[in-house]
Amino acid sequence: MMIYKSPWEIDLMRKSSRIVAETLEKLVKLIEPGLSTLELDRFAEAYIVRRGGNPAFKGYRGYPYTLCASVNEQVVHAFPSARRLEDGDIVSLDLGVVVDGYYGDAAITVPVGNVSEQARRLIAATQGALSRAIGAVRPGNRLSDISHAVQTAIEAQGFSVVRLFVGHGIGRSLHEEPQIPNFGPPAQGPELKPGLVLAIEPMANAGRPDVMILDDRWTAVTCDRSLSAHFEHTVALTEDGVQVLTGVVRDESPERADH
Repeated sequence: MMIYKSPWEIDLMRKSSRIVAETLEKLVKLIEPGLSTLELDRFAEAYIVRRGGNPAFKGYRGYPYTLCASVNEQVVHAFPSARRLEDGDIVSLDLGVVVDGYYGDAAITVPVGNVSEQARRLIAATQGALSRAIGAVRPGNRLSDISHAVQTAIEAQGFSVVRLFVGHGIGRSLHEEPQIPNFGPPAQGPELKPGLVLAIEPMANAGRPDVMILDDRWTAVTCDRSLSAHFEHTVALTEDGVQVLTGVVRDESPERADH
């Protein structure tokens, strides 16, 4: 099933998506050794509220925080905590915002201080896979063309694709149909048409693709404890082509300068 949005609805989603992008940009600038992931969570919540949004994750299916902050072998959905980031860590920040009933969702993986060459390559490969996947979002393509773009980009760099989690449609709900696996053959599934809004989110491991869920029932980690990276954008397919709603839009107006 594919859920399509009107141009009016996509415009509403730009509001929430822009706050997501701005918040992540602010968080990236804060990251340094010694900072706790709980401090990042508190900053994110305060900033979202100040910008007129509401944290989309907090309370969603019982999740207790604004931010998912996954460090090193943590793949996704890790709770922010008093754990302090160390030089050489990588941290994946996943964030959602809702404004006027419409959602935006994005994620980024950030190096902390001086990281290993493997970590840098993993981050670059995962981010590159997201770019390739967004490039596959065009009229006439099939849903699995997105999945295939992710898999081929990541595996070409010698890394593995996490198969337990998927991208998804997004709009009036944080998670809508269709589901978008990060692997699979091309040219299968429904045809892509204008009005489709998707949260595309590659996750890649430095080692094997297998993951497990910890006792908190949220945090996913790599089974072999290898590093994992995660990138995500909310994108809309419009009559004018694909648009990255969670891309950062520069605004130097005086009223925004202190945010």
